[in-house]
Amino acid sequence: MTFNNLLVAAGLASMLMLAGCDTNDGPAEEAGENVDNAIDKSGEKIENAGDKIQDEVNQ
Repeated sequence: MTFNNLLVAAGLASMLMLAGCDTNDGPAEEAGENVDNAIDKSGEKIENAGDKIQDEVNQ
């Protein structure tokens, strides 16, 4: 088996494994994602506030 054939076989196997994954998240998974999103948004707001303060200081 050549390297290219091996690479194609590995790619197909990976696609089949991913297709078999369950896409329905449970309530704990959804809650965790909501917490992650809230933390990301808070971090962005804090960063924006810090940028505004820095801009005022530099004027």
